[in-house]
Amino acid sequence: MVEIDHLSGITVFVVAARAGSFTQAAERLGITKSAVGKSIARLEERLGFKLFHRTTRLNKLTVDGEAYFAACAAAIDEIAAMEAALISTNRILSGRLRIDMPVSFGRRVLLPILLEITKPHPRLSLTMTFTDTVIDPVQDRVDLVIRFGPLADSSGLVARRLVSQKLVICAAPSYLRERGVPQSISDFREHSNIVGMGKGPPVSWIVQENGVTKRITPPATHQMSDGEAIVDAAVAGFGICQMPSSIVRYRIEEGKLVAVLQDCSQTSVDVHAVWPRQGLLSPKVRYVVDQLVACADEGRLS
Repeated sequence: MVEIDHLSGITVFVVAARAGSFTQAAERLGITKSAVGKSIARLEERLGFKLFHRTTRLNKLTVDGEAYFAACAAAIDEIAAMEAALISTNRILSGRLRIDMPVSFGRRVLLPILLEITKPHPRLSLTMTFTDTVIDPVQDRVDLVIRFGPLADSSGLVARRLVSQKLVICAAPSYLRERGVPQSISDFREHSNIVGMGKGPPVSWIVQENGVTKRITPPATHQMSDGEAIVDAAVAGFGICQMPSSIVRYRIEEGKLVAVLQDCSQTSVDVHAVWPRQGLLSPKVRYVVDQLVACADEGRLS
């Protein structure tokens, strides 16, 4: 176990390495040059190798010193950043937060929640974009992305699952009166189907058949670039769609859509919060993600 005096010696070492001289390190630490030298000497004795090539004017790191400095400096910087982040949770957040989210889910579910949880922070500026197109938050300089479905592998991103939503197959009553109610998955071949396209909503549906979950690609009668358009087209009687429950629930409650093949629709889709991987999650992003997780636990994202 590392003792407290050893930790203080590490701090002195990092300051000295950054300063390039024991004299400047002493001035920054408010101690004597002799105290700096003795602290470094004790650290070298404990480690069993030299950290500096000592000269009359400059203290240059040895090869071992360079490696040790990289590890120690990173650890100290991480601690300092963590302290700043933890302290900031009790302060008013400020700066700009860029959030990208799906069109329908974003407008109808997330937007009211985001406005509510950020209102106590008047110095926090929001840039919200609503798109069903899959984006790269690093390339597009977005702080936080909310997305449905499986995530592509990326070492540069971090994801947190917020909620899982049931997928609902539905159509307008007028369409079902005209074309009939599908009785099986194979019936989709005889129906008009409204699906996504490209990097937007999926062109395939997830269903269950004989207890097996599988992905099918129904004939794409109509293709739309966002979920809101898909739902509007279905309400207008243009065909059958499959969408997360939060997006079609209110339309079903209004009687404008009717769920069909419910035995085949026992599957769910995950909703994730995704952000670029970095040394420490920014206080703004951490606050919003924590609040969204809390809202999900309360059932507000379902």
